[in-house]
Amino acid sequence: MTAAADLLPATRNALSLLLLSMADDEFVIGFSDSEWTGIAPLLEEDVAMSSLAQDEIGHAQALYRLLAEVVDDGCDADAWAYDRPPDGYYHARLLDHPRGDWADTIVRRYLYDTADAVRLEALAGSTFEPLRDLVGKLRREERYHVMHVTTWFERLASATGEPRRRVLDALERMGPDAGTVLTPLPTELALDMAGILDAPMSELEARWRASLAPAFGALDLPVLPPTHDPGTSRTAHSDAFRRLHAEFTSVRWIDPGAIW
Repeated sequence: MTAAADLLPATRNALSLLLLSMADDEFVIGFSDSEWTGIAPLLEEDVAMSSLAQDEIGHAQALYRLLAEVVDDGCDADAWAYDRPPDGYYHARLLDHPRGDWADTIVRRYLYDTADAVRLEALAGSTFEPLRDLVGKLRREERYHVMHVTTWFERLASATGEPRRRVLDALERMGPDAGTVLTPLPTELALDMAGILDAPMSELEARWRASLAPAFGALDLPVLPPTHDPGTSRTAHSDAFRRLHAEFTSVRWIDPGAIW
């Protein structure tokens, strides 16, 4: 299976939803974390977070471009990124949590990046060649994201006093939504049958939770709770996201017909 034209309709629809979920995840966390530019707690982190955010937005652009090819309805990557209402986005509810303080950002990014790593690994052998090639590139860059955020997560969680308290507070608030990156997609059976995804999302979530157990145990952190209301994990968005959406679409809507 090498091109979108070779896909069965059911497979094309399922692949479109998968690409949309991945692209929206990367775009939302990338734009949100870009807000640390100029205000990060250390100069090195100002540069690092800006670079990470730029990577995520670049990944989103590549995924939106592939989505546009698969859907083939005349919408380009920019239209997918900017021309939908807030309710039209399909990102994980974990990313609806606002940027918050530094501990919030690190906890959210740690939960997201580790889950995304499991998702990308499950797509590394995809039978859909354009996605397989793109995933190979994304994995090479995302491994550094995981290394960076793991260092910060362990640093804050192993500290005493306020840093650890803030991590625990963030985990309590985000924990019920932590697994939403890997909650099942309604069309994923077609992905499994076509060999695009190597296992159901429920199995990927189990792999991810198992991968976190050693670190959480070593840091004496509470086990993450089951995902709250998984049926709305990508469709019920927060007021925090609606405010973020207003920000990242504001320039586009100054002149919708402009060519940038």
